[in-house]
Amino acid sequence: MNAQKLSDREELVLQAVVHSFITSAEPVGSRTVAKRFSLDISPATVRNVMADLEEAGFLQQLHTSSGRVPTDVGYRYYVDFLMRIQRVTLTERTQVEGELSSKLDDADSLLRQTSHLLALLSHQTGIVEAPSLGDAEIRQIEITALEGGRVVVLLADNFGRVRTMVVSIDTPLQHDDARKLTAFLNDNLRGVSVDRVVSAMHGKLESFADSQRRLAEQAVQVLNFIPVNSGGPLFLDGATQLFEQPEFRDVDRAREVFGLLEERDRVVDLLRSGTLGLEDGDSERSSVVIGKEASESGMSEISVVSAPYKVDGKTVGRVGVLGPRRMPYSRLSGVVEYTAGMLGRLMSRLAGNG
Repeated sequence: MNAQKLSDREELVLQAVVHSFITSAEPVGSRTVAKRFSLDISPATVRNVMADLEEAGFLQQLHTSSGRVPTDVGYRYYVDFLMRIQRVTLTERTQVEGELSSKLDDADSLLRQTSHLLALLSHQTGIVEAPSLGDAEIRQIEITALEGGRVVVLLADNFGRVRTMVVSIDTPLQHDDARKLTAFLNDNLRGVSVDRVVSAMHGKLESFADSQRRLAEQAVQVLNFIPVNSGGPLFLDGATQLFEQPEFRDVDRAREVFGLLEERDRVVDLLRSGTLGLEDGDSERSSVVIGKEASESGMSEISVVSAPYKVDGKTVGRVGVLGPRRMPYSRLSGVVEYTAGMLGRLMSRLAGNG
């Protein structure tokens, strides 16, 4: 947030420049501002105010004879002080609720459809961060014995996600052993977060009788193969729509953005970086990261509007829209906030908490 407070007239001119540039992608001249936005001040006065805003770092002139465009500082002032978040239209609300409610088979279908909807509504790239394994709880485990000391492990969590993997263990299991192991695992691990299954079983070893201890040791052998990386998958849609934006028609710049989108951790950092410094009461609101503010992304031409979604009152991920700095922040903030709220309610229902 920039500490400098602008005058009412400077705020009006800055807001007019931002709105005009978002719409046209062309540098904005003083005559355009005076005529289009009916500011009741002369083009000469507007020109002087724009020069002051440029000197203060809120606007910049790309070429000597051109109009002016907002800088990151200008966009930030607009978002923090001048922007009013637009309400989502009835048509958009109906579309979001209808299309997401039809994907309640499992979390991945719901999350994938959410990223698609965000891309559709924003004409940018829609991004959804899935809940981590630490936020997913075991609902059911099935063990099936194969030949050669291999077993099939089927793991279903409270979001309806099913993981299947084939693992090899030191002591081959008979079919009856697999049945007993399945019952044992479900009795002891239902409700445990996926990333804690091994430690939970280790913690119970001492309390088991001899017959159960053998099952517990077999369980640990199998569970050790379950991947417990903390990050959930990332769903992206609409990346090719970035080519429609003038900022990314340059091949090298477009390639740079696509390279970023292929790196999950960098994208997640972008989604989360806008939350730094937020007050607790603002934790459910959308946040905006503009250009060079996200220094770790290495990208100066992009912005991200994101918001968290909650399951049973706990934030488990974020949704967002990635595009050029010249995005309609007021509209997209409303779209992202509404979509995040709807996704959280549906995920809670899917998990049995809502």
